[in-house]
Amino acid sequence: MTRASEPGPSAGSARPPVEVRRSSRRRRTVSAYRAEDGTLVVLLPARMSRAEEQEWVEAMIARVQRSESRRRPSDAGLEKRAAQLAERYLEGLARPTSVRWVANQERRWGSCTPADGSIRLSARLQGMPGWVIDYVLLHELAHLLESGHTPTFWRLVERYPKAERARGFLEGVAVASGIEAYGEPSPGEVDELAQ
Repeated sequence: MTRASEPGPSAGSARPPVEVRRSSRRRRTVSAYRAEDGTLVVLLPARMSRAEEQEWVEAMIARVQRSESRRRPSDAGLEKRAAQLAERYLEGLARPTSVRWVANQERRWGSCTPADGSIRLSARLQGMPGWVIDYVLLHELAHLLESGHTPTFWRLVERYPKAERARGFLEGVAVASGIEAYGEPSPGEVDELAQ
């Protein structure tokens, strides 16, 4: 049995459209996922009461929204994460003046302008695992200390324990999407994590 739940207010944010799917094969577990159209699909055992359903729907909305906010941090969240990574892996020496998401980087994962200390990450990274975003952030932070892809630069980047794994992940995404790396950076910009 499938039915749509009425949209309504949720604690702290607008409630997404919800579709509840009940299954007689499902015995105890409850799960949820975001469909491509933005609807939150909640999967429940058929035997649950309407009151239990409502409790679980609210819990799953909160859980999915928390998960999504971790995977899609705000610009302020990126700045905070960059500061944490710089402290942990670069002795706090890399201090960007700004860190933000941008939508105009279709062939790069990130870029850095050492002259003004700005770091930009492609919005295409949003929704990727946090350890991948951390790698791209650390890569850009390392450029604040060493502008080129020198051996010193790569030693800084390799301090991140998942560096090789993240590079492989990003290469796989690039191949799957059919995007090739391209050309030279703009004047004053460091050649950044092109795929």
